[in-house]
Amino acid sequence: MRKFLTFLFALFSFFTFAQKATLYLTAADSPNRLTKSGTLTLEPFGQPLETQPCVFVDPSETFQTFLGIGGALTDAAAETFAKLPGKKQEEILQAYFSRDKGIGYTLIRTNINSCDFSSDMYTYVKDNDTELASFDVSHDKFFKVPLIKKAIAAAGGKLDFFVSPWSPPAWMKDNNNMLQGGHLKPEFYDAWANYFVKFIQAYEKMGIPVWGLSVQNEPMAKQTWESCIFTAEEERDFIKKSLGPTLQKNGMGDKKLIAWDHNRDLIYQRASTYLHDPEAAKYIWGIGFHWYEDWNGGLQFDNVKRVAEAFPDKNLLLTEACNFPFSWETINEWKWGERYGQNMIQDFNNGAVAWTDWNVLLDETGGPNHVGNFCFAPIHAKTKEGSLTYMNSYYYIGHFSKFIQPGAKRIVSSSSRAQLLTTAFKNPDGSIAVVVMNPTDEKISYRIWMNGKAAETVSPAHSISTLVF
Repeated sequence: MRKFLTFLFALFSFFTFAQKATLYLTAADSPNRLTKSGTLTLEPFGQPLETQPCVFVDPSETFQTFLGIGGALTDAAAETFAKLPGKKQEEILQAYFSRDKGIGYTLIRTNINSCDFSSDMYTYVKDNDTELASFDVSHDKFFKVPLIKKAIAAAGGKLDFFVSPWSPPAWMKDNNNMLQGGHLKPEFYDAWANYFVKFIQAYEKMGIPVWGLSVQNEPMAKQTWESCIFTAEEERDFIKKSLGPTLQKNGMGDKKLIAWDHNRDLIYQRASTYLHDPEAAKYIWGIGFHWYEDWNGGLQFDNVKRVAEAFPDKNLLLTEACNFPFSWETINEWKWGERYGQNMIQDFNNGAVAWTDWNVLLDETGGPNHVGNFCFAPIHAKTKEGSLTYMNSYYYIGHFSKFIQPGAKRIVSSSSRAQLLTTAFKNPDGSIAVVVMNPTDEKISYRIWMNGKAAETVSPAHSISTLVF
């Protein structure tokens, strides 16, 4: 009875008494970077007029459960990290993985075998070793494994960690090359599935729990770097005939298996091919996607929503994103962060449960990278002088990751102006985080409105803010 009365009092207080919100702000042409910039008090307010810009929040309507936000600990990130002095290493770990002193990442990804953001091309077995008797991850023990362990410790002992391959060993492919696409030969389906198992076992033996895995990074991209083509039917058949059963047989049925792991443009066709097949679908936890389809005419957020509508029992998560091509001269341009803000708001509003950036750290060249595919990361290091540069993308990501807790439920946040982008979540501790982004050249005064109460505030030009109730 006491718990019930406490619940009733809390509910009564929520709807009756003034609501207060703390405002955190990042804005162009200002010193504000995730800066606590004021407190708002929501007081009774009647029907808003159409001439009054508003953001309407409704905590009673809930949607997907939030898993987390994070980034990739690639070879490039780990090698750059290792070149920095100890104090700078500690700064990076706190900046990403501490919720109090940083932005509270809870999700990390790394590559199986080499990828473009490796200094060299490598696998973990000798050529033509179909039994995988020579399997050995010693390569990763120099840089990646120490960084992953330090990240887990900095996060308080737990991070959801998933792994992705860019290419099988060359001898398993029909082009006999880890680069330039090619297809996995069907006779090596089982060997490649066992390769995943060997990798997971090796990492877990080193004390690094593996939460999940994706089948193939960008399976429709023939790249100058490590890549491998799977048609939708090939990926479906590999999952249901080899990878899924192999994981189950080895006691890894609880690992979160992520299909697709490529752009939003083909996401519905790919998801429907896998998930309309019950024998494949039973192994698939979710559908991963990237944001690079804008090369083909624009961002296709509605495609994410189509998958969420058609397959509500599966999870959607962005598994990779970065800005490119790298140029130190443009590192401070505000558009880089705004791209993150727009994508994150739209992806969450269309059903994503998680969002994973690409490299957490790169050097002053946008690498290292063995094929010259240099990109931006939220933090760059000048390794010779031991200095760090934080891009505004770091702060834009932080407006979500710092304030939205794993287990949160997305709630309604609806803007009366197209110029204001918004999303919102209710956290397990009862707090509410509302993100509002203004990508325009003009400041916008608006009211934040919830349950018949409102407060007036301002969204500066080219800014993002988080209001925490």
